[in-house]
Amino acid sequence: MQTFNLTESLSESIQKPYLRLELTRDITAVLPMKNAQEVLMVSTRRITAIPNMPDCVVGLLNQRSRVFWVVDLPQMLEMPAIDRNLQQYHLAIIQAANVSIGLIVKDIKGVMRLTIEEIQSPIGNVSPGLIPYLQGCSLQQNEILLVLDAEAIVNSPILHQN
Repeated sequence: MQTFNLTESLSESIQKPYLRLELTRDITAVLPMKNAQEVLMVSTRRITAIPNMPDCVVGLLNQRSRVFWVVDLPQMLEMPAIDRNLQQYHLAIIQAANVSIGLIVKDIKGVMRLTIEEIQSPIGNVSPGLIPYLQGCSLQQNEILLVLDAEAIVNSPILHQN
């Protein structure tokens, strides 16, 4: 007789919410909503540049009496940087491992839902440099979505250089 674990089956097919982020005109990523704290448009003048930081680190932002590092996410992921001459940035504040950072992206496209089954291995689908920052990839309507790993982003060696 074959046993069937109903709890395991149900947990895999449950759709979980993801924040949809446009990194470039052709590349979209999603981030688990459990890691998203806030999304906003922020004036570029509110970000204070800090010298001698990696190129992807735009500076510091004071938001609601909290100070966050602001990172150009596409540039961190070795994609074309966000235009620094814009008046405003699309910003997602994320938290993982008790660390919060602001991620600048090309656009924030709302929330979508994915099941665990829809997330596949990124190996062979993306450049090797992206793999440490991904939970996987998902094919949605002929588009490959990068499923980001928030903890890997906040713990990136790029952000912890001396």
